[in-house]
Amino acid sequence: MHDRHSDTAPATEPRTAEQILHLRGRIDQMDAELAELLERRALVAARVQRLKPVGYFAGRDMGRERELVERMAEHAPRLGADRLAAIMDRVISAGLDAAQEEAARVS
Repeated sequence: MHDRHSDTAPATEPRTAEQILHLRGRIDQMDAELAELLERRALVAARVQRLKPVGYFAGRDMGRERELVERMAEHAPRLGADRLAAIMDRVISAGLDAAQEEAARVS
């Protein structure tokens, strides 16, 4: 007798597999759009850094970053401010790092 709770997972139903492929395709598209937005954001942020009297990591404005995260949390309640703060810290750090690296190459 075969127990239906065996160690082998049941095969994915064809309809479920189609849905997964479709949803993953949507995720892939959103990831591409997100990458383009992140690139555009990094380019604009680099321009800001060049204009600031104290730029790059030394010029980070933590108050402005908190306000940014609070505004974003209104649009992304599922993620919430804490998760968005972690995400945006990495986005901002990566953008600053890229801008500083570019400035060093140009100098």
